[in-house]
Amino acid sequence: MEKDSISQKNPKWLHFGAGNIFRGYMGKVQQTLIEKGLESTGIVVAETYDGEIIEKVFKPYNNETILVTLDKEGKFKPEVITSIVESIDATAENCERLEEICTSKDLQIISFTITEKGYNLKNGVIDPNHLMAKITSLLYLRYKKNKAPIALLSMDNCSANGDKIKEAVKTVANEWLKNGLVEKEFLNYLEDEKKVSYPITMIDKITPRPSPEIKEFLENLGFSNMDIIVTKKNSYTAPFVNAEVPEYFVVEDKFPNGRPKFEEAGVILTDRESVEKVERMKVTTCLNPLHTTLAIFGCLLNKKTISDCMKDSLLNTLVRRLGYEESLIVVEDPKIINPKEFLEEVLDERFSNPFIPDQPQRIATDTSQKVGIRFGETIKAYLKDEKLDVKKLRFIPLVIAGWMRYLMGVDDNGAEMALSSDPLLEELRENLKGIEYLNLSSYKKGSLNKILSNESIFGVDLVAIGLSEIIEEYFLGMVGEVGGVGKTLERVVE
Repeated sequence: MEKDSISQKNPKWLHFGAGNIFRGYMGKVQQTLIEKGLESTGIVVAETYDGEIIEKVFKPYNNETILVTLDKEGKFKPEVITSIVESIDATAENCERLEEICTSKDLQIISFTITEKGYNLKNGVIDPNHLMAKITSLLYLRYKKNKAPIALLSMDNCSANGDKIKEAVKTVANEWLKNGLVEKEFLNYLEDEKKVSYPITMIDKITPRPSPEIKEFLENLGFSNMDIIVTKKNSYTAPFVNAEVPEYFVVEDKFPNGRPKFEEAGVILTDRESVEKVERMKVTTCLNPLHTTLAIFGCLLNKKTISDCMKDSLLNTLVRRLGYEESLIVVEDPKIINPKEFLEEVLDERFSNPFIPDQPQRIATDTSQKVGIRFGETIKAYLKDEKLDVKKLRFIPLVIAGWMRYLMGVDDNGAEMALSSDPLLEELRENLKGIEYLNLSSYKKGSLNKILSNESIFGVDLVAIGLSEIIEEYFLGMVGEVGGVGKTLERVVE
């Protein structure tokens, strides 16, 4: 596909966030549509956090990216993505170009891969440099010029992602309204979904940090300047994206100004309820909880990658039993994706792929912010169902005990272990203070209860519902001797 054949004029799609999943997935979606003759315009991307990405991997390569998909048999499939036609460093002065794009009636979508933190307005008083304030400002210009419809499409891996955009934009606009900076009619425009829509989505594709092995592979094919770059803001990027083969993008079909024919590129368009069911299936049962499980025990057992974890018979058995025996039982079938088949693919194709170099330490980041969704929701489902007994759970309590053991910062060989970043790390470790590795007499019954009863972490009070005793039992087995983690896994899992 010739780059010159893709139009930069009157773009229909503006994206914020120039990371790997955008280049390797959304770029491919639009390219597929262009190749099928269903679209003639490319995507414009703006980066608002790390302008060095635009400077070093977009501009020098005419905004093109090499996508390399990696299957578990080791077949590497390279293809050049040319559908991104313009890149903007929005950390610098590019307001006029963004304003021109955002006030065009042709623009159908403003999309985002900015992580959940990008929607968070921490201070109440709005920072004019916050992306959500900038987006609200651009929407106000659109409102003033033509009141044209637009869809704000989050592609971030968080629950109810579209609702988070809507809440943030409305918070900013309401603050401006109080200060007399905008009219009430602008708020009406933002709240009228025939004018501005906020579809929720579920996206699922692993695009890890660029791999030296892929760099070498591409250089052997004759590509030059394939260096992996670590920016000053610690972004890992390269002129290529390495990605797994499986991919899912499920979207609430709500686009008031029209949209690309996404369904022709493998995207699933559906209603809000179905998106919510797919998202719950992935995040609370069939993928994310298992990922966290492997991360916690992978760190304790010194596994280098998630695929290494899957080669360990105990960890492999643990995530299978957790998935099939305790989680799948409470999944509400979304119909558009089969939960059992999705789980099988996760375990047999995705986590086991040795060519996706994902590290347990990366997945273990911010675990305190994840366990309430990844395990708490399944626990709640057991509590709601009269046919299920929450006290019969074995593998979820084992993972929670493993997390408590992980927080001690000592691996299963008794060596000091670095812990991944977590906003509650200091508080959690303070609550475990006084519990000594290999000294069971230092443990007082109920010492974990301050953490286990914290509903803001787990979504439920694990003490009140009767799970604390089994968690405590597993924890003590992991603390009392060198190799205790492995022995406890062997005792519980097999």
